[in-house]
Amino acid sequence: MRPFQHVAVDSAQAAAQAATAARVASPLQSPTQFLAGGTTLIDLMKLDVMRPQTLVDINPLERGPLGRIETENGSLRLGALVRMANAAEHPIVKRDYPVIAQSLKLAASQQLRNMASLGGNVLQRTRCSYFRDVSYEACNKRNPGSGCAALDGFNRPHAVLGVSESCIASYPGDFAQALIALDAGVELNGSRGRRFIPFAMLHRKPADTPDIETSLAAGDIITAFVLPAGAWTRRSLYLKIRDRSSYEFALASAAVALDLDAGKAREIRIALGGVATVPWRAKEAEAVLRGKEINKESLHAAAEAAFAGARTHEHNAFKVALGKRTLIRAVTEAAAMEI
Repeated sequence: MRPFQHVAVDSAQAAAQAATAARVASPLQSPTQFLAGGTTLIDLMKLDVMRPQTLVDINPLERGPLGRIETENGSLRLGALVRMANAAEHPIVKRDYPVIAQSLKLAASQQLRNMASLGGNVLQRTRCSYFRDVSYEACNKRNPGSGCAALDGFNRPHAVLGVSESCIASYPGDFAQALIALDAGVELNGSRGRRFIPFAMLHRKPADTPDIETSLAAGDIITAFVLPAGAWTRRSLYLKIRDRSSYEFALASAAVALDLDAGKAREIRIALGGVATVPWRAKEAEAVLRGKEINKESLHAAAEAAFAGARTHEHNAFKVALGKRTLIRAVTEAAAMEI
């Protein structure tokens, strides 16, 4: 691990100022990073993948609104510094937003969930081995313009949706699928002041600039996630398919929220994980199922629509069939829930 400066702050504004000042002062250095749980950041620093000159420690902000879970006008506000374990076990989250609780519980080991923050979790970097191993020069995420070693390498864990000729790395998170399925919003504070964006606008597809992963500006800090109230939030679940049932990243996953009326989908939200480069909303599948009876024919049509644009490579073609089956199973199980 390379030397770095540690700066603790006591407000979101101070955090933004510290990060912006450090970046302006040393434009040739790696970007300043915010330190919360550090469960991904410290790993990448040890691997020499990330080399921040300054870590801005925002953990003191946990004592304020960033560390709270609150309800207001029926919506749910999750502070960005709430620990994953606390959110997963919160009674309101478990009762009214089970897809959130399940996605967090399935995301990591108990030790990691105790430490990791919600904000840090959605910003975790890919688990692509070519990104995490600096002995591979060709990684456009790590070395822009160097190429993508995964295209012709071992690409079994990689994405089939949202890919480009520059990057096929899959987004590894689980919580983000639940957020995008529920149309969550993101509260931000930074150099442009406080603002609010849809969660769907937070992550960027790789296109030809895979090194730019989010829409965050220099110094921006996520302060909270806001989940609107809806008839579909209680009938929701997260299904994760992986190589082993213990702690592992998804090969395919689905977050589903469903408002069911006499067997028909009055409203449905579907997000897919493990198969895409970013948190992936399967709107084509939703359109097929909305207003329709949940049955074998409609489910298969929805699955086909969800993966119509898939692009596979040598080792990951199986993800298309697996992703379809995962979507079908998740919607079927959601429809069978007793609420």
